[in-house]
Amino acid sequence: MSLETQQRDYLRIANAIAYLRRHYRQQPTLAEIAASSDLSEAHFQRLFSRWAGISPKRFVQFLTVEYAKRQMSEQQDLFGLSLDAGLSGPGRLHDLFVNMEAMSPGEYKWHAAGLTLGWAIVPTPFGSALLAFSQRGICHLSFLASPAHAEDTLRAQWPGARLQQQQGPGMALAQEIFVATRHDQPVATWVVGTNFQVQVWRALLAIPSGGLRSYQQVAAELGRPRAARSVGSAIARNPIGYLVPCHRVLRRSGEIGAYHWGSERKAAMVAWEAAHRQAEGEMG
Repeated sequence: MSLETQQRDYLRIANAIAYLRRHYRQQPTLAEIAASSDLSEAHFQRLFSRWAGISPKRFVQFLTVEYAKRQMSEQQDLFGLSLDAGLSGPGRLHDLFVNMEAMSPGEYKWHAAGLTLGWAIVPTPFGSALLAFSQRGICHLSFLASPAHAEDTLRAQWPGARLQQQQGPGMALAQEIFVATRHDQPVATWVVGTNFQVQVWRALLAIPSGGLRSYQQVAAELGRPRAARSVGSAIARNPIGYLVPCHRVLRRSGEIGAYHWGSERKAAMVAWEAAHRQAEGEMG
């Protein structure tokens, strides 16, 4: 399925995902879910299954607090082992392996002036995204409320850089992130942050696709068990959405919590990844 098709489907079923999050405890019928998107049952079923890979009924299980808490508990040992080994994930086929190169704020001040950044507005399974990159790797990925202000967003983050719109390379990177199932080469990223922020972002890379952690678990596994709030602040400043998977960190209660690009989008990412991971397990 193309990125354009996935994006178009997501935009049409976003309301249904919001409806499911509000009403999952009542186990809504297919007719009720379809009506929330002003679609017929048959049309909605096809549309949703094409985007999520599973039926709306099965998708609901991945939106529950009970499911999130169970996942956070079951994956605790695996996540710790991944961190100890310095891995970006446990190695499943669809997991991305991400190499993160970091630059301190001081280095950024001296070396970022005059840098050339390519950028593009690309389709994703979760709506349009702004993607920026240099020769050293991807340095920005955010989901757009208004594409008209995309360049302004980058200008504020990289005020001394030369910005060049490069749609072709941007689309190729988007395909690699959101569509490819085998990755012969790691995806390179280039971030600017404090030592602690970078440490947190690296820890996020150890959470497998479909996996979930709490802020407290991430803090504990970094050796800072009382720093859950600081971990949350570092996650909120993550400059590379989805690829550095801050969406995989939830409240200890299992609730989705806040997300820079909207809690509905975060819920969609969590459940979409869980669905694809389950489908892979059934095929393997």
